[in-house]
Amino acid sequence: MSRDEAIAGLRQAVANCRRCDLWKTRNSPVLGEGSLHAKILFVGEAPGFNEDRQGRPFVGKAGTIFDQLLNSINLKRQDIYITNVLKCRPPQNRNPFPSEIKACSLYLHSQIETIKPEKICCLGNFAASFIMKKFGLQDKLAGISLIHGKAFAVSTLAGQIEIIPLYHPAVATYDAGMLEPLKKDFFILEKT
Repeated sequence: MSRDEAIAGLRQAVANCRRCDLWKTRNSPVLGEGSLHAKILFVGEAPGFNEDRQGRPFVGKAGTIFDQLLNSINLKRQDIYITNVLKCRPPQNRNPFPSEIKACSLYLHSQIETIKPEKICCLGNFAASFIMKKFGLQDKLAGISLIHGKAFAVSTLAGQIEIIPLYHPAVATYDAGMLEPLKKDFFILEKT
């Protein structure tokens, strides 16, 4: 099966998903978008209000900042792939429940297996926790303020992958002073 076929199948599965109750309150599930041959996979927490309306990841204020960060290292959305741990918006943008993460995790696992990235950038605490546990890095796990911008190498059946926790771009929508630390952290990706 080609990558296009695999992602098309996932898109259909997510559209029909009833594995948790978030399907009852969503407008549009958000699988992700970008290059299916991307070297860099970005993983956020969950769709927000605008993402839920448009069915696309990172299209609100945080998406504008995300695009600025990509531009700062000469990348575009078509160069990377971006997704979330959850594919449906939690009501009022509340934190994901562990049961929701567990129910939705098979989709992210499949995206990782299909895309085969060289780097996985975890945007925020929830994504960092999920990805680092998935790749056996629980002993390195700490709050995002302690591990942001650091690369952790892991060996997988598909080869070596770097896991890079980053602040979520939304942090700069609340605190403009966080834009510079975000840009600094993104420079680690310039080598890709």
